[in-house]
Formats: sequence, C-alpha cells, structure tokens
Amino acid sequence: MAVKSDIFFPTSRKEMDLLGWDYADIILFSGDAFIDHPSFGTAVIARVLENEGYKVAIVPQPNWRDDLRDFKKLGEPRLFFGVNAGVMDSMINHYTANKRLRSNDAYTPDGAAGRRPDYAVTVYSQILKSIYPHIPVVIGGVEASLRRFTHYDYWQDKIKPSVLIESGADWLVYGMGEKPVIELAAAIASYTPVHQIRKIPQIAYVTSEPLNDRKDTIELKSYEECIKSKTALAENFRIIEQESNIYYSKHLTEPVNGKFVQVNPPFPVAEVGEIDAYYDLPYTRKPHPRYKDKHIPAYEMIKFSINTHRGCFGSCSFCTISAHQGKFVQSRSEESILKEAERVAGMDDFKGYISDLGGPSANMYKMQGINTDQCVKCKRESCIYPSICKNLDISHNPLLNLYEKISAVKGIKKAFVGSGIRYDLFLDDKGYLNESGKRYLREVIVNHTSGRFKVAPEHTQEHVLKSMGKPSFALFQNLKLEFDSIIKKEGLKYQIVPYFISSHPGCTMEDMKSLAQNPYLKDIRLEQVQDFTPTPLTRSSIIFCTGIDPKTLKTIFVEKSPEMKLKQKSFFLNKK
Repeated sequence: MAVKSDIFFPTSRKEMDLLGWDYADIILFSGDAFIDHPSFGTAVIARVLENEGYKVAIVPQPNWRDDLRDFKKLGEPRLFFGVNAGVMDSMINHYTANKRLRSNDAYTPDGAAGRRPDYAVTVYSQILKSIYPHIPVVIGGVEASLRRFTHYDYWQDKIKPSVLIESGADWLVYGMGEKPVIELAAAIASYTPVHQIRKIPQIAYVTSEPLNDRKDTIELKSYEECIKSKTALAENFRIIEQESNIYYSKHLTEPVNGKFVQVNPPFPVAEVGEIDAYYDLPYTRKPHPRYKDKHIPAYEMIKFSINTHRGCFGSCSFCTISAHQGKFVQSRSEESILKEAERVAGMDDFKGYISDLGGPSANMYKMQGINTDQCVKCKRESCIYPSICKNLDISHNPLLNLYEKISAVKGIKKAFVGSGIRYDLFLDDKGYLNESGKRYLREVIVNHTSGRFKVAPEHTQEHVLKSMGKPSFALFQNLKLEFDSIIKKEGLKYQIVPYFISSHPGCTMEDMKSLAQNPYLKDIRLEQVQDFTPTPLTRSSIIFCTGIDPKTLKTIFVEKSPEMKLKQKSFFLNKK
C-alpha cells in the first residue's frame, strides 16, 4: 500500500529507528541539501518511490573525504542506491565560466561552499561500488543525464567517456526520471533478469555485446574515434540531437574501451495532466528538520514557486533544458496547479506572493502540435526557430485563463512570472502574431512583473544569434517598443532588463562592441551578462570544443582565451 504521510524521509540511523525501520529499500545520495519540494529532483523521486510503497532514505551531501562513514551509516538498501549531483552539474555549481572556484553554493545550508566533490556522480558512485559491490547503483539527475554519452568537459578541457564508464554505476536514468525509476525499482524488486531490465525505456547501461544488428539501433562513432577526430564528435552530436528531438527515437549505442554504452529511447510524450500525479504528492515544501533554522539560498528563491509544465521546444544551442527535459512540452492540468496554489497560500509564512508561476519557458504552457501525426514525422530540433512551425498551437489563452484563476485563489495577492519568456511566440519584427499574444504581453507586464521585466535576446548580431539558435534582434526592438507603450499607457515606471551572453561561439570582440553601441540599448543599463560556459550535451559546447557546427560541419570562430573571454564580458559592462 502506498505511504501517505508528511513525515520526512530519514537521513540518519536514528531517524530510521524512530520510524521503526530495520532497513531502507532505496537510499538516495545527493549533492544538494535535502528539501522536500517539487522543484528538487531528489524530493520528486523520493516521493514517487514512496508512493509506490518503498521505504526511501536520503543521504544529502555525504562527506567523501573522511572515513566514509556517511556512505555506511544507513547500511545496505534492499534494492539499490540512487545517486545524483543535485539540481545542477557539480562543475557548473563549483566554477565560474573562467574556471575560478565559486565562494558559495546556493544549495547548501548557509550557502557554504565545498560540501560536494567535483564530478559528484562519479565520486559517490565509485565509493558506493567499492563498499557495496553487490548492490546496484542507479545514477540520474542533470549531471548523469547530460554526460550519458561521450562528451566534452570544459573544466578538464578534454573529451570524456560516458559517466557510466567512469562511475562504474549499473544503470543510468536520464531526463525527467519518474517513469523509468518506477519501472527499474519494480524490476529489481521482482528479481527480473538483467536482459529484461535492459528493455526499460529511458535508461542507459554498459554492455559487452553490440546491439547494431537491430533495425531500431544507431551505432555512434566510438569514444576512441571522438578523441582522435573532432568531426566524429560533431557527427555523433548531430545524431544525438536529432534523436532527442523526434517523437519516436531509436536506440543509440556507443562503443567505448571494448564495451558499449547503450541508451534506450525515452518514454512516449506525456499527455496534458499526466504528470499531475508527481506534483500532487504530499511534499512538505520545507528543508529537512536536520537543518533547523539554517538559511538555504536556493530554497528561499523557490519556496513559493509553482511549476506549470516541463520541456522546451526552443532548442537554443547553449541550453540544456531540451537535452534533459525534452523538446515536447508536458503540461499539468489547471486543477493540479490550482491545488498546489491553495497549498502554497495556506503555508504559515506565505505573504501572498507566488515567486514564480512558470516553467523552462514560462509561456509554453499547453502549447503543442495541432496535428500530432505531423509531429511524429517531424525532425526539426526547434518548433520556433528559424520560424514558427505552422502546426504549433501558439495560443496564450490557456495561460491567460490560468493566471486569472490563480489570482482568484484566496490568500494570493500576486503571482510573479520569474521564468524566461519566449517573446518570439507572440511577436515578430512586424508586430503581434495573434490577439492572445497581445493580451499576454500586457497581462504579464502589468500584473505579473515586479517592476523589472526580464527577457533574453542574448545578442544583437545576426550571425552570433544564428549560432545560438535565437531569433533576430529585430524582435527585441519591437518588444521594447511595445513594452514602452504599455507602461506609458498604464502609468508604470518599470524597466526592461535584457540578458546577454558574451564569448559564445561565433562572437568576437567587434561583435561585443557592436552590441554595446546598439541604439536600441542606449537607454538601458546593461547589467545582465553571462560569460558563455560550455555545458555537456549542448550544441554550443560541441562548437566550442571542435570549432565545427555539428549541423553544417562548417567551421565557426571560437574565443577560447580566458583573458579574451573576460575582456568580452568587461567591455560589455563598461560600454561607453
């Protein structure tokens, strides 16, 4: 029978004893502090497994530098160990774009740095396999998901094999992992033979047997070939990206060191509302009591946020969202979101303000193909770049209706939209695309903005935007005109805050100079700039590593000098 309680998951032997547990079925290790909130993957997986009837324990931020007592204190799980690095890849969490060590960690009590190792998934997994070689280790989360294939690692400046190879883990769950982890847990619990477990969708594993005799399998270039040839790495990525962005993808197999990393296709795209069950579970929405009154910065940012959907069909070259969450948007039902809004409104310290009502791209809620049969045949990596697909429903009416209903919930004064907005879903260089888009922009600016309207044009130069997979800067110019018109009419003293990226592949110092001198930015304080960081499993990181665009196999300028990267960023911030 499924457990229905608000009791925190045990994180110590004492807490297990208080629950009367002799053992846990599954023990999850994470690089983050444990917060029982649906914005944190560890909490979601723990609640999903609990709902299936398993006893789940958590070991947050174990000490890997002492006698390893944190890895032993809860004993052996009945089924398996689960491992993730946390919400972020541990290397992005630790280092700046210039490879300097960060002084704080938003996912740790009091923001303390140094509570997780570099390459946390690999370190945790190797320790667990050394202590408990007979217990399966299942890795997942962003770090494992984005490193499931041979990939370029910016911090070591080298091409690394799949994290399965280095970690020694038995199974890898990629993407949003509720369905595969449920099936994997059930299979392990029922002593299902390994060859049957290997059929579960959305998992990866290492095998000594090639699978290229199957018609539904594509064999990639080997890890060894990718080390020798930049073109091989780029060609591999082109296939991986294509298979990640189609409705029914094939199995991918990658030779490495005489073995094969096998990656199964994902589960089918969920219908609207299908993911409600994951968000409707009894999260306490609080940090574990072990932290007492310690401040966890990331929690303070998201404690009153509500996620409306998953996935993003924008497919920006530098972004990991579609690589991890998928291209196809999976939306929650209004009923599920409103139930969560009521729970948030009932929290003791809630002051009436939802901090963020959105998703990867806030305004993609319930947007999907009009004719699914066309989507099944489509191989575009983006539904909106370089132009909006005619089969895509871009109506903002479902989102406008949701905003209205959220605003009517007792106790809610305002619901902010803090997630990014794709303004190319309601504007082009000529004007509004439809009436719902026109109403949406006004609604967001007037009723869901704190006074700083944040958008991400990313750059001004067309060839740089093309390498990013972003629309023309002309759309931002039109957006700014509409923004100015709305705030003037409403009598608001709001600011528009554009985000930009420096030193992205294709971007030179001259391009940054042109950006800084763009006349449409003359009245805007340019304070939001991010130095490009190559992240595993993104097109931009492949270009950074190889100097080759994987889509065209043509060369692109790449700024690799740390000094010049800093100059690009500082030039932007100190524009004349």
